[in-house]
Amino acid sequence: MPEARGWFGAALAAVVAVTAFRLVALWFDRTDLFVDESQYWLWGRNLDLGYYSKPPLIAWVIRSVTEAFGSDAPFFVRLPGAILHGVTALILGAVAARLVSARAAFWTALTYVTLPMAALGSVLISTDTVMAPFFAAAILLYVRAVETGRAGPAMLAGVCAGFATLAKYAGVYFLIGAGLAALVVPAMRIPLRAWVLLPAAFAATILPNILWNLANDLTTVEHTMDNVGWVRGESWLAGLNPAGLAEFFGTQFGVAGPVVFAALLWGYLRPGTSVLRALALMSIPPLLIVCVQALLDKAYANWAVAAYFPGTVLAVAVLLTRAPRLLPVSLAINGAISLVLPLLIVLAPWPAPNGKPLLARYLGRADMSRQIIAAAEGQGARIVAARDRDILADLFHTGRASGIAFAAPAPKGRAMSYYEQRYPLGQGSLPVLLIADAAPECAGEPTVQFETAGGAYAGRHISAWATTADCANAAP
Repeated sequence: MPEARGWFGAALAAVVAVTAFRLVALWFDRTDLFVDESQYWLWGRNLDLGYYSKPPLIAWVIRSVTEAFGSDAPFFVRLPGAILHGVTALILGAVAARLVSARAAFWTALTYVTLPMAALGSVLISTDTVMAPFFAAAILLYVRAVETGRAGPAMLAGVCAGFATLAKYAGVYFLIGAGLAALVVPAMRIPLRAWVLLPAAFAATILPNILWNLANDLTTVEHTMDNVGWVRGESWLAGLNPAGLAEFFGTQFGVAGPVVFAALLWGYLRPGTSVLRALALMSIPPLLIVCVQALLDKAYANWAVAAYFPGTVLAVAVLLTRAPRLLPVSLAINGAISLVLPLLIVLAPWPAPNGKPLLARYLGRADMSRQIIAAAEGQGARIVAARDRDILADLFHTGRASGIAFAAPAPKGRAMSYYEQRYPLGQGSLPVLLIADAAPECAGEPTVQFETAGGAYAGRHISAWATTADCANAAP
């Protein structure tokens, strides 16, 4: 093992400083919870072994934090993000210390904690963020299993990979990457007994979510297939999407920062040592698979974040070996982004170029909910219905103490959201306040027109209709 001592104190101080800055900014955050964040919070109010669109760990984490602090305020919903990325940075530093050097360990921790994806994931809670420390821990424990040949670390690696997968199904990339590394690089192999126990521990960890899916019509799997698109044949006949591939690939320079991503690509092509070749093989699968997805249909920028857990170690090692002067340049670029993002959430709605706030999609959501709740109270409505997932998500959070029930019009066929699945509107003549851009003829004239300027709903004409459940269920 390389000389691995002497890095932790300096790395810890740097990571704690960055994390503390992010938490202070988060305390003064002026943005609203995004639709996904509000939904994860609601999941946490209804603890389960799985949910409509994601595995359950993020809901468990948010529930644990909000219960511990006795508050469901946005600060506490988002609080785990900065801490989890800070922990991930130190774990990856430990990986670099064991595989490369103490110097690489320090730079890996500092590089990871300032990655644009880590900066964004520290002010907005996401499944990527919850997955990160478990994925990194699985890598560290696998390296430990390689060093010792013992089954214990291999089992723990399987457990950590399982928890990563309970955060986001992309956690399974760890098994693919570790398998490729062991297949190609003899130095990264572990004894057969350990190889049997690692996936067994992984399977045991995710088994509750598998059983939940089987008992709930494979809900999360169905949603994942909806996202993939071409699996259902929706995009396959339309041909390939090279523009989508180019767009996705280009966004990765923003996800990891231009210097880090360029160094990572160089590491894929010319890894050098067997250790770096193994890191490349652990990093490539998520990026390659999502590139194929982007070519066949579409892919979002964050779908390949699993590549950057081993990839950050690899990129730093490549830079230290071939272009050490670029490490401060990379830190300056990513550090600037890490500084600006927390400041933007404090300064919102400024800046507003051409009158539109830069963070418009994170503004106006709670205000819309307050307008809707006031309209419901003014008209004596006890049930508010909306098919729009964005509106419903914030209504449940902002209106959590209002005493008003919120529901989605009953689905026509398979439920297409968590709200249709768990909070469907009943049938009959029950009075309902329907919130929508347009309503069926049976709803008559709207009773309220809501103010939508300056935020996520700018340009939309959202109104309220006093109607019945049957009529609301006919809403488009």
